Amino acid sequence: MADTTGNTQDLGAKDGPGPQPRRSSWRYIGPGIVVAATGVGAGDLVATLIAGSNFGYTLLWAAVVGCLVKISLAEACGRWHLSTGRTLFDGWASLGPWTTWFFAVYAVIWGFVYGAAAMSSSALPLQALFPSVMDLEYWGIACGLVGLVFVWFNKYAVFEKVMTVLVGVMFVVTVYLAFRVTPNLGDAFAGLLPVVPDEKDSILNTLGLIGGVGGTITLAAYGYWVNAKGWTNSGWMKVMRLDNRVAYLTTGVFVVAMLFVGAELLHSANIALSGGDQGLVQLGDILDDRYGTTTGTLFLVGFFAASFTSLIGVWHGVSLMFADFLARQRGERQARADELASGRRERSWTFRAYLLWLTFPPMILLFQDEPFRLIIIYGVLGAAFMPFLALTLLWLLNSSRTPREWRNGYLSNGMLAAAGLLFLVLAVKQIWDQPWSEFF
Repeated sequence: MADTTGNTQDLGAKDGPGPQPRRSSWRYIGPGIVVAATGVGAGDLVATLIAGSNFGYTLLWAAVVGCLVKISLAEACGRWHLSTGRTLFDGWASLGPWTTWFFAVYAVIWGFVYGAAAMSSSALPLQALFPSVMDLEYWGIACGLVGLVFVWFNKYAVFEKVMTVLVGVMFVVTVYLAFRVTPNLGDAFAGLLPVVPDEKDSILNTLGLIGGVGGTITLAAYGYWVNAKGWTNSGWMKVMRLDNRVAYLTTGVFVVAMLFVGAELLHSANIALSGGDQGLVQLGDILDDRYGTTTGTLFLVGFFAASFTSLIGVWHGVSLMFADFLARQRGERQARADELASGRRERSWTFRAYLLWLTFPPMILLFQDEPFRLIIIYGVLGAAFMPFLALTLLWLLNSSRTPREWRNGYLSNGMLAAAGLLFLVLAVKQIWDQPWSEFF
């Protein structure tokens, strides 16, 4: 899926002078690894495990389709940044003030609740590995502070290297577990056929697996990481597309490996996992009993890598987006791809202010019950973001805001429209399921 624009000409070909196309090469890979690491967190691993434990290999095809959907969304974000030299928020702002209001409310409320969730998720495997050192809340605070210090003092190049190492840890652990449980390859290949389980809400569960894994605001941050890498014009388009495919091939390996574990270890033994991140701690205990302490410990290390990469990925990527948002609100209306590439955004007070917002206020939630109404609003905003992203990308990439040769073709329009519809259905379901009667 290298070219979703539908263009048949050479990607670097132009009638007039322009940026020279870079040869796509593995040595350039980077932002894709970052977006894969950030997008696949502990919650995604739990969702995939539960799908495997409930349905065996039946929904393997849905996991694959989900990766293709994310490829199209991330490619569209990267294509906007490279073809226009403008950031995604700059594009959103051109659609009207409603996008600014949506992003402002989303960034403030989502960041507050997500900060606590990310710290808690990173703390769980550490407490399981070192149970007598300190309580969960203090492990969470430690993770938040380490993430803050790391992102505050390091620019994108160092951030990417650390994320790559942690992805390597995740990759080794998940692939090892997939081999350890000895998957039934015949059933796995059969799971590539698009079959929906004959159970209540199975269609919605299937759509949830397609849309859930790796589908967050980090998809929108991909274009910002592309620019931070130093890719600022359409000459990097081939490189970006290779990088994007690597991202979701990596995500696919994580998803398929964890679905194998769910199908073989849990489904065959009829073991039910707890919902939420606690389910991964429970899985660690099951692996410890079944395969020994080394395997259980290795899994907890991988669990921490998955959680902590999501934490520092959001700390960096969403802070870049927030800094860009405030820069435009303060009147900086020029294209800013070069600004991101220079690293100045990462040293700005707006970037660091959002870092502080993600870290310190959410610590309050670690010591008390999460505020009920705030959690409902958080759920609604989170559900609305992905259809917002898909549909606004459709708008931007089919308009004169995008140079003609980089506008959407039939394939890209089809993929983005399908993604928008998928996420819209999931958003309606999530909003419908909120306990609104208790809200008022």
